[in-house]
Amino acid sequence: MNITRGFTGRPRVDHPGLPPGQYDAGDEWPVLSAEVTPDLAPADWTFRIDGMVAEPRTWDWEQAHALPASAYEGAIHCVTSWSKFGVRFGGVSLDAFLDVVRPHGSATHVVAYAHTGYTTSLPLADVTGGRAWIAWEYDGRPLPAEHGGPARLLVPHLYFWKSAKWIAGLRLLDHDEPGFWEGNGYHARGNPWEEQRYSGD
Repeated sequence: MNITRGFTGRPRVDHPGLPPGQYDAGDEWPVLSAEVTPDLAPADWTFRIDGMVAEPRTWDWEQAHALPASAYEGAIHCVTSWSKFGVRFGGVSLDAFLDVVRPHGSATHVVAYAHTGYTTSLPLADVTGGRAWIAWEYDGRPLPAEHGGPARLLVPHLYFWKSAKWIAGLRLLDHDEPGFWEGNGYHARGNPWEEQRYSGD
């Protein structure tokens, strides 16, 4: 697969919350996916956490919704150079799920995987401490399928490829295991404020 470095997007507009190399997408929310949007109904959705945890667990739609509700309001940033401000996601903090499964002290990373087979890797520290969500609402409405509905991972402080659409689960590990884009030349972490777009950045 060829990796294109020409993410130029629109001319940059100064904004106090705009990371370097980004532009404000305004009311637009571009749709970018590595695969075809699945036909996944809420009744068929499940979310599992396993690997280096004390009690592996799978939740269905109703069980996940029974956990304490949580929301994120702020910005999201895509590696293709757009940022979107004033977004509102609803769902459950990932901490609530992790509290149930009790990660081992030696766990350092997670591989997030989608119902489509897509994977992405993250440090465990980036999905704990109120920094990540399982989101199924956007702006008070069900999350559209093209944006990851019925539910997606949301890790808004990192580039958006880390926020896996159609989330199916997390596997906790004691090492980094590159996901789809990380294995094709993208950065292991993806911090937009440090422009960590590619391996070596």
